[in-house]
Amino acid sequence: MAVEVILPKVDMDMATGQISRWFFKEGDAVKQGDVLFEIETDKASMEIDAPASGILRSITGKEGVDIPVGHAVAWIYAEGEDAGAAAVPAAEVKAEKPEFSSAGSSSQDRPAQAAPAVRDMPVQAGAVRGTPLARRLAREAGLDLSGISGSGPQGRVVKADVEAAIAGGGAKAAAAPATAAPAAAAPAVKPMSDDAVLKLFEEGSYELIPHDNMRKTIARRLVEAKSTVPHFYLTVDCELDALLGLRKQLNDAAPVKKTEKGEEPAYKLSVNDLIIKALALALKEVPDANVSWTEGAMVKHRHADVGVAVSIPGGLITPIVRKAEEKSLSSISKEMKDLAARARTRKLKPEEYQGGTTAVSNLGMFGIKDFAAVINPPHATILAIGAGEQRAVVKDGEVKVATVMSVTLSTDHRAVDGALGAELIGAFKRLVENPMGLVV
Repeated sequence: MAVEVILPKVDMDMATGQISRWFFKEGDAVKQGDVLFEIETDKASMEIDAPASGILRSITGKEGVDIPVGHAVAWIYAEGEDAGAAAVPAAEVKAEKPEFSSAGSSSQDRPAQAAPAVRDMPVQAGAVRGTPLARRLAREAGLDLSGISGSGPQGRVVKADVEAAIAGGGAKAAAAPATAAPAAAAPAVKPMSDDAVLKLFEEGSYELIPHDNMRKTIARRLVEAKSTVPHFYLTVDCELDALLGLRKQLNDAAPVKKTEKGEEPAYKLSVNDLIIKALALALKEVPDANVSWTEGAMVKHRHADVGVAVSIPGGLITPIVRKAEEKSLSSISKEMKDLAARARTRKLKPEEYQGGTTAVSNLGMFGIKDFAAVINPPHATILAIGAGEQRAVVKDGEVKVATVMSVTLSTDHRAVDGALGAELIGAFKRLVENPMGLVV
């Protein structure tokens, strides 16, 4: 039987993906484990392996087009097999190799267990087969999937089948759950339609630039965060002179190494490196703030995994420094340089930007004095860093000049109350103004 090749879910937030290029063409012979195609998600490029050996046919997944997760993009037939033979879902093919890898990783590093999670499980007695998208559409429409005729391989219900059932009323309603969910207090407020927005402007006075996947994901997650997470904000001013002095001492003392470009220091610390370490140690000092909210329980983390917002073409991404409270400043510096460089070329692995317990967003290099950042769930906090600037401060009744930086802590009020948030940002301020604690 032919083996179905689907577009897998390679990112936690992925609903659709685009095939950036195929490595084989229609009619080519492929072996299980060969890299079939490359997916361009909103955050990274991922290589997808062939789930079986045979002849690649019926390529329906076009390059550069949004494709729903779980949608068949091609089929692999055995030598001499009829092109109309029934297809077997890839999940039912015993894998000899892991299914997919991140770009640039070796096959030995590929997580073999990741693929089955995004495919249909093998068929049980009386089970109804449907793509993940078809199941979701049916569930949202209140339809029973078993009442819909499938047009996909082996009678699999696909998106078009559900849409046809909705339009024609040809599927019976799904049984109501034993305990109905409480009704929403009020209907969701819908944004202005595209047509309503465009009518406000003279035709020909603008151009339309379609959203790419990254911008769509950023927009969706920001709306989700601001709609579901009750934010509140705490701002303090931190004097930076001692920290800047320590940074200079550490950089001046860096050992020299020989490279292709000549002799270079082994590390060069940035202010951001010290801020990452300070936030991590502050969370260690105030562990009740190192949490994530779930409806059933508070998730209290044992380590401070600090995400750092990195601007990339078309948006931003937040690579994570894991266990930052345990790492030296030079290790954090080297790791951040590597993560940022690979982020800009979209070569990060999902585990390098998914998760984390908090985040830092620094706009100080752009001269921004202060701002409030949006929390990135499942984080309960994010620290917004403003520019360091010379300001007049009063010390012992005298006006003096100091380098001062404003920082704003955004917190999820469900998980971090006002007093706890104040304790956390206070600990951060102490570490910045007494920075020897970052190196001992």
